Amino acid sequence: MGRNDRLIIEVTVVGKDRKGVVADVTNFIFKNDGNVEQINQNVINGLFGMQLEASFHHHDFNQKLFDTELKMLAKKLDMEVKIHYQDPKRLKNIAIFVSKESHCLIKLLNAKRSGEIVANIVVIVGSENTTNSIAQKYDIPFHHIVHSTQSDAENEILEILDRYNVDLIVLGRYMRILTPNFVWRYPDRIINIHPSLLPAFPGAYAYVQAYERGAKIVGCTAHFVTEDLDQGPIICQESFRVRQEDTVESIKRRGQKLEAVTLLKAVTLYLKNSIEVNWGRVVLKNTE
Repeated sequence: MGRNDRLIIEVTVVGKDRKGVVADVTNFIFKNDGNVEQINQNVINGLFGMQLEASFHHHDFNQKLFDTELKMLAKKLDMEVKIHYQDPKRLKNIAIFVSKESHCLIKLLNAKRSGEIVANIVVIVGSENTTNSIAQKYDIPFHHIVHSTQSDAENEILEILDRYNVDLIVLGRYMRILTPNFVWRYPDRIINIHPSLLPAFPGAYAYVQAYERGAKIVGCTAHFVTEDLDQGPIICQESFRVRQEDTVESIKRRGQKLEAVTLLKAVTLYLKNSIEVNWGRVVLKNTE
């Protein structure tokens, strides 16, 4: 059975760690005549997260029954279980997360308008309200999320993502750290742009660190987000040489232009189904 002849389903499980979860979920897949393609799991501070990808024959699959039985299993496990159906026949839905800076957001919105991005940008989520006018200009719903506590903010954002049936999250200079409780629900479906050639200079002040350390080459990294800050699988990187007359501000300006280009490149690679993650590394797929 070729991959195009199969229905691919992603199941994520998040909740308080307990025994037997992996066995219960995989047995459920097998009983429904599914095949487990890949599975990843982790536990941090007693929180269990698992991502499982399974395939089914299109003509044998009863989605309504599957959804109902999986909800029953989730209740039995006392865990949150989400299902994401990967339908190659429909355009993917993208959510863009932003804070104050707008250069990446504008680049993505213009790419959508010009046809370079073949997907739906369905919602913009902002930790600040500064880019609301840009969202209005492009006629895209904007949600300003007040981050009084990160857990409350993430719960609100998760509801928004469900409402818009989001397939891909793009962090266009979103200056908030997402918790494992959030990230595990969107495995290899959150793309971030970081202003350095990772793994060097992680954190929020990468350009300042590069300038203070006298870096001769500065760049940016588009990567998938994992529970480890700025350590996710790298999709693509770009760089430029630091000139003698450069200051922190000029490096930042040059870097921001490159950030937007690099993030767009990573998003288009994802949308073309040209990349996949194998053992923590992004590899270019043979799409011929």
